[in-house]
Amino acid sequence: MLVLDMSFSMAEKDLLPNRYRLTLDYAIDFAREYFEQNPISQLGIVGMRDGIAVRVSDMSGNPTDHIEKLEGWREKEEPQGNPSLQNALEMCRGALFHTPTHGTREVLIVHGSRFSSDPGEIDDTIANLIGDRIRVSVIGLSAQVALCAEICSRTNGGETGRYNVALHEQNFRELLLSATTPPVTHASEQKNASLIMMGFPSRAVASADHISLCACHHRPTREGYACTRCNTKVCRLPSECPVCGLTLVLSTHLARSYHHLFPLRTWVEVSWAEAVKSVACFACQTALPTIQKGKAKEKTKAVVSAVPSLPEPKGVSESGRYACPACGHHFCIECDVYSHEILHNCPGCQSDTRGQVTVESNGTAMEVDS
Repeated sequence: MLVLDMSFSMAEKDLLPNRYRLTLDYAIDFAREYFEQNPISQLGIVGMRDGIAVRVSDMSGNPTDHIEKLEGWREKEEPQGNPSLQNALEMCRGALFHTPTHGTREVLIVHGSRFSSDPGEIDDTIANLIGDRIRVSVIGLSAQVALCAEICSRTNGGETGRYNVALHEQNFRELLLSATTPPVTHASEQKNASLIMMGFPSRAVASADHISLCACHHRPTREGYACTRCNTKVCRLPSECPVCGLTLVLSTHLARSYHHLFPLRTWVEVSWAEAVKSVACFACQTALPTIQKGKAKEKTKAVVSAVPSLPEPKGVSESGRYACPACGHHFCIECDVYSHEILHNCPGCQSDTRGQVTVESNGTAMEVDS
């Protein structure tokens, strides 16, 4: 759940054009990035104004629904009244009540005020959040508020990094988009594995004289996806069948969510002694720094193996090279960052057709169809 402060404090212009407009603009970017990183997840948006919580958009797996609602609020509404953290959190509790056990329950609050106008005791609400296993994170746009820090700390098991105050526009955007990555699940919180029933419909396009209504928006469309269980037509994926409740996705949606379960292992720095094995980055073929005189150590005899022994990660590589622990190929720093933040796969492991790599690049992950 995404909670946005829409009180009079958001009319301040310390963030241009003002806090309210900038927050809604970034919320639209957040919705796009969230479903890009988590295509089979769901999102709901709540606003705080006039001392109450208002529902901006319902829980949905369709980013277009949220973007249309946010654009409507941006054009037609202005910030007013006081915020109420308690009312917003209680509304989020109700929206997340039916979340399945295999998912996480998270609330991200963008708070631009230094107070909260609550109708009751917020400590009771915090206790209920802890009981429901709901994690709360807060991004502040003004001074740090002790109440927000307490909410984040108590609902995240004492973690202190869930409450941040934005320094400027760019920092605000970075903090907001960083929340699109799923949180780490601790061993004590792990659930037993469970099977989830899903449908994988194919896209179908009807002729011009066979236009029908989609069950999700009740709009006439020519193209859509038929539920594999009840044959109900929906216009977008991923979604939940409005008739039978079956989760409808594409195989690519599962593939994009896969890397969060088995993240790419950290590449290790390469010493000058090992740098003689490469002259260019394996991925982009950019020339790597040449070996400086006196840097290369004497070679020693070693047992030849498919996976060479590599040093432990220490920081910035002195040779400008970083090696994958699985395939042993050397990469530049740009490809290292791109592979871990965007690609989520090792180019060397993906291109290795010799069958010699015995260690998975993503830990003990299974293979995904390419």
